[in-house]
Amino acid sequence: MTHDTDRLRQEICRVGRSLFERGHVHATAGNISVRLDDGFLITPTDACLGFLDPDALAHVDAQGRQTAGDRASKTLALHRAIYDADALAHCVIHTHSTHLVALTLAGVWSPTDIVPPITPYYVMKVGHVPLIAYHRPGDPALGARIGEAMAAAAARGAPIRAVMLDRLGPNVWHESLAAAMATLEELEETARLWLLTNPKPAPLTEAQIDELRSAFGARW
Repeated sequence: MTHDTDRLRQEICRVGRSLFERGHVHATAGNISVRLDDGFLITPTDACLGFLDPDALAHVDAQGRQTAGDRASKTLALHRAIYDADALAHCVIHTHSTHLVALTLAGVWSPTDIVPPITPYYVMKVGHVPLIAYHRPGDPALGARIGEAMAAAAARGAPIRAVMLDRLGPNVWHESLAAAMATLEELEETARLWLLTNPKPAPLTEAQIDELRSAFGARW
């Protein structure tokens, strides 16, 4: 085990514990993976993210074959589809965050944007988040649907870093686990604000969003 791999194992456990302690995941819901030079690390199937063992994390080679650790999460194929679609994605976090799942049950704002751009930090830190139609947990078809959404967003010139699985929860990817966790938190908080406000707030105007693009490089 290299020093870098050991550090990533510890970081997965730290992020998992933080998400669990703050209620972003519960029981054995959710999973985390990171990309390695020789494959991937991913949390085991039916593992509680609050009590992960660094040595038990599953190591999978570039072809998806497990080489060490406990049995890999059944969402491995989905994570690999995200990595294949975005060379800058170095980690993926999936949770069953309460307000985001509640949003899909109540009805999202639109299939291409589950919530409107109601805060500047949502535009800056998250960007567009499309809804992926319901599939059973672990369905291999989910990877293809997410890949299609990522390709469509890239073609529009606004690459995405998250999708929402109907009735299941968000998948968020980024260049580091810390950045992915921050994006997830902003996404969940925006869903909470949208569900709590009545009447619903107006989205930011196009001029306001364009200012965020110019000042901060927002991908909207």
